[in-house]
Amino acid sequence: MDVATLVSALMPLLDDPVGNSARILKLLRDHRTLADYEVARFLVAKRTEPFVCELLQSQDPKSRRTAVRWVGLTFARAPAARVLRDATKDRAKMVRQAAFRATRELRLDDVALPDTTDHAAWVHEAPQQRRMNPFTGEEMVVRGSPPRAARQRGYDVSGWRFGLYPTVNRRRDPKPAFSALRSREDVERVLGVSRAQLSRMIRPGHGSGRPYVAFEIPKATGGVRTLHAPRPALKRVQRLILERLLAPLEVHAAAHGFVRGRSTITNAIPHVGARIVVKMDLIDFFPTIHFGRLVGLFQHYGASVDAARTLAAVVTYRPTLPDGRVSWPSVLPQGAPTSPVLSNLVCRRLDSRLTALAASVAAHYTRYADDLTFSFREEPTKGLGHFLWWVNQIIGQEGFRENLGKRRILRPTGQLRVTGLVTNSGLSVPRDARRRFRAILHDCRQRGVTAEATGHEEPRAYLLGFSAYVQMVQPATGAKLRAEVLALLARR
Repeated sequence: MDVATLVSALMPLLDDPVGNSARILKLLRDHRTLADYEVARFLVAKRTEPFVCELLQSQDPKSRRTAVRWVGLTFARAPAARVLRDATKDRAKMVRQAAFRATRELRLDDVALPDTTDHAAWVHEAPQQRRMNPFTGEEMVVRGSPPRAARQRGYDVSGWRFGLYPTVNRRRDPKPAFSALRSREDVERVLGVSRAQLSRMIRPGHGSGRPYVAFEIPKATGGVRTLHAPRPALKRVQRLILERLLAPLEVHAAAHGFVRGRSTITNAIPHVGARIVVKMDLIDFFPTIHFGRLVGLFQHYGASVDAARTLAAVVTYRPTLPDGRVSWPSVLPQGAPTSPVLSNLVCRRLDSRLTALAASVAAHYTRYADDLTFSFREEPTKGLGHFLWWVNQIIGQEGFRENLGKRRILRPTGQLRVTGLVTNSGLSVPRDARRRFRAILHDCRQRGVTAEATGHEEPRAYLLGFSAYVQMVQPATGAKLRAEVLALLARR
């Protein structure tokens, strides 16, 4: 078959790429050695790209695997490399395998930052190369690409593989509370539950008879966010894990979200007076932290494999697909009391690497949940783009993805905002927020302290809470606001 015949066969099938997916992929796979195959590739990609992008976002690993196959056969090398770079770190093994296969077939090299650490078998086999560190100017030894046979187990050996493969040897940091957990029975005894009770708590899905309930809350940027909250029995067990096992563990100093004694204020303070502020966002932060990574985390602290798998099952959520199948592996749910601390613990290596990178260019780095912030007193010597490339590679190596659409580079010509606070010359609540609050106070004086006047279901709590927040950030201004609020509430 020549390329003209191939295109003729593909054209009617492209009217329904979803229904004809298997036939289209087979035609492309069987004839990809044609000299003019790029013509067919371009034609199919143009008609199917939206469909493929939708599949990539699916909860169903089989759909994501199908999308990866489409990418390998229809995308040009550059866009294919961008997609496959993330897919090789997918939480589902079948998707990772398909991505590795497509990467080999397209003869793509790993584009992420070289990993110089020695915790994978193939590192010893890879040739050494000497390169100049672009930030410190010192010479460093890096490893070249691993042998072809070892590539699948050698790509981006880093935090994202934590607990997924026994070949990755990570430094252990045993803790007595975890070291005492040698079996599932030990976990059940610590949590005070029976085997039958624990089995009910780790059932998949949400809804009636399931361990989780799902509900939606509006996002500040529009749209809704789906939360999965554990039912009382599971929540009690998760709180025990939080208090007895997780609370004593230390998180990185750069993490400010969900940490006692830290807040949006402590997250913003290091960036006060900066000339440049860079704000970055991670995609699907909690779902990216899945069962395998948590098993590795618990083993890192001393738990046995059996105990680590039991703990990971208790603190994760297994979605069910519309056809009744269970999506695997389970993921960290938004809404569980253990999820915030676990996310900070998993991100310790990410925070450490980004802190060191920022320090090498005299910058500051902080993280509040999935929001990453860098600030500079001076323009980086090598250029801001060069620095951000390295940041992006580290994020990728650690198993996360940057939301490039939310990247913001702020300069003092406008307001520099970090986690909702202005940091231009000092720390302050944005002026428009304070003006809006004063307008609400005026409305409350005229109409009374009601939900209609404040726009909040709990008007009293809102007025006291916002004034207390302003007082924390700006003591003098906040004290005046709080006095006005107290005087207003005393009139009721």
